[in-house]
Amino acid sequence: MANPEVVISSCSSQEEENRCTFHQHTSPSEELLLEDQMRRKLKFFFMNPCEKFWARGRKPWKLGIQILKIAMVTIQLVFFGLSNQMVVAFKEENTIAFKHLFLKGYVDRMDDTYAVYTQSDVYDQIIFISVGNHAYENKGTEQSAMAICQHFYKQGNICPGNDTFDIDPEMETKCFFVEPDEPFHIGTLEENKLNLTLDFHRLLTVELQFKLKAINLQTIRHHELPDCYDFTLTITFDNKAHSGRIKISLDNDISIRECKDWHVSGSIQKNTHYMMIFDAFVILICLASLSCGLLLEFVNFFLLHYKKEVSVSDQMEFVNGWYIMIIISDILTIIGSILKMEIQAKSLTSYDVCSILLGTSTMLVWLGVVRYLGFFQKYNLLILTLQAALPNVIRFCCCAAMIYLGYCFCGWIVLGPYHDKFRSLNMVSECLFSLINGDDMFATFAKMQQKSYLVWLFSRIYLYSFISLFIYMILSLFIALITDTYETIKHYQQDGFPETELRTFIAECKDLPNSGKYRLEDDPPGSIFCCCKK
Repeated sequence: MANPEVVISSCSSQEEENRCTFHQHTSPSEELLLEDQMRRKLKFFFMNPCEKFWARGRKPWKLGIQILKIAMVTIQLVFFGLSNQMVVAFKEENTIAFKHLFLKGYVDRMDDTYAVYTQSDVYDQIIFISVGNHAYENKGTEQSAMAICQHFYKQGNICPGNDTFDIDPEMETKCFFVEPDEPFHIGTLEENKLNLTLDFHRLLTVELQFKLKAINLQTIRHHELPDCYDFTLTITFDNKAHSGRIKISLDNDISIRECKDWHVSGSIQKNTHYMMIFDAFVILICLASLSCGLLLEFVNFFLLHYKKEVSVSDQMEFVNGWYIMIIISDILTIIGSILKMEIQAKSLTSYDVCSILLGTSTMLVWLGVVRYLGFFQKYNLLILTLQAALPNVIRFCCCAAMIYLGYCFCGWIVLGPYHDKFRSLNMVSECLFSLINGDDMFATFAKMQQKSYLVWLFSRIYLYSFISLFIYMILSLFIALITDTYETIKHYQQDGFPETELRTFIAECKDLPNSGKYRLEDDPPGSIFCCCKK
């Protein structure tokens, strides 16, 4: 018989002490009973909602909450999308109207480029202005003036005919203001009532900035209160290149606020309150959805009974990625709903952040539906294939990205001066990605300028090698990687998946869900709040 002192001295750590105490106070029959209970707990943990209902009569309340959340979040997104669509349409239509009102001779074009080429045209453009159906911003009893600012080099004397110049690159700014009721006169340069003189040799930019106000009444048709808009318009004459072509652009910044004195007959204000109550209810549903002890219990059980640690792969089976995604979705929905309520209360005007949060959360909610389809063997093939192929796909994409970036930098620096699609690094990346998908190939070849035969020849080698490498080799290998994983999963579904240590331990439990034995072991009350639990 072993010396008791030896046994006690071997229990140096807390875990070993617990293990020794467990073996000293547990009989073999009790150990077998504990093993059966642990297997039954684990088997119940990995059951789907239907099997859990048969095992313990547990109603799938989490599934019900998710279905209700999907419906409400989608409805909320649709309402917000319709409201955002009206704001975007109002902004774009006003921007087009401003271009026609304030840019002389403006014509709608696909490329939206507008420029002048003579000094008289520049003065005509500055003098040309009208207000249309909008109103100037009021500051007290007076209207805000239009600011005309020119940015130019401090000193400049350029003589292209003699190939000489004298330039001071330090930039200066000169501004003056024109009141809204001041009459504009279109005449010769000497008759110019604005008293504006431009030195085109030193001139960099001319900016005209003023503010207008308008009211968006189309929201009434959707039972929303109209918003008051402040438009900050900036018309820029860009002469930085000094190429004889002065580009003209109009930038429109919008500020949305609640109108001061308004009256609308009907129930629009009541509908706004209903929408805010609906958003608050969505927040409550997400909080209920948010509401890992079994993993720790299983690890300790293996240490006590089998004197071995559970592998990381087996431990990761307790971590439910679907629930992590649901938690992220709930957090985004709660924050987005709060921002939406602030927008409806006219306390916030930023639609962009709110739309990103609500759009991402709705996408994740709908992706979560795939989890429930995965409980059926004929529907979970996509999920299993993605899970199995993801590590190899990430490693493959990292290698392919190195080659892709190399082509991007090379195309940008060599072909940029001769091809419109390679002018910036971002455009190069978009062009090459479209080529991988077989889009716009001929136009990419045809638009290459032939001013330099060496660069033209290089462009052919560059494009042919990129298309051949990525479409015929890299893309084919990528598809083969997914296909190989797909065939492996199909083979596993027919012949059985490889048994892990965890699954082998659970397989020894032969109790069926409707055997009634699972009803004797209820989960602890706090376990429903575990994010890892199914």
